[in-house]
Amino acid sequence: MFGPLIQLIILFFVVIDPLASFFVFYATSSKMVPKERQKTGLLAILIAVLLCFIVLILGHSLLELFSTTLDEFRIAGGIILVILGIKMVLGESLINTHDKKDSSARALASVIATPLITGPATIFTIIIASSDYGKLMTGLAVSIVLLTTVVLFLLSNKVKKVLGDTATQVTTTILGLVTLSWGVKLIILGIKNIF
Repeated sequence: MFGPLIQLIILFFVVIDPLASFFVFYATSSKMVPKERQKTGLLAILIAVLLCFIVLILGHSLLELFSTTLDEFRIAGGIILVILGIKMVLGESLINTHDKKDSSARALASVIATPLITGPATIFTIIIASSDYGKLMTGLAVSIVLLTTVVLFLLSNKVKKVLGDTATQVTTTILGLVTLSWGVKLIILGIKNIF
């Protein structure tokens, strides 16, 4: 039992990539006050957990319900990441911290949750793993990886204090390019698979 579980945990660590999600979350929430950043991080993980377990339970029938394919979902997620990456590279504020704080935090949490944490690759992997290893073991592996991600998100306040504003801006620009490239990659892959 432990062998397949460890394999699944490693697989979901690669697919979900908690460290990359943490750095993007950290860069995009850098202008938030610590309490708001913590709340946004927890909300993002909660949304990701909900999405992962809906996919785990419903699988392919979820995509069929919305009359969409995994590749169409991949393209849509790629477009969101491209927009996010462009804003990060240009130094534009991803959220308006002065007006509508709650709705801005919810919007950022949604983008971090999907397509960043629970993107097409995660959805596809959950569907395949649950049919190969069973829903219980897949759910356990996903839970461990998401728990690691939430711990990293909660530590972002300490990281912010250590790095400061200049390092935050440099990190945001670099991560913006990476996020932009992820988006382009998802769009290309989705288009390739459709045609």
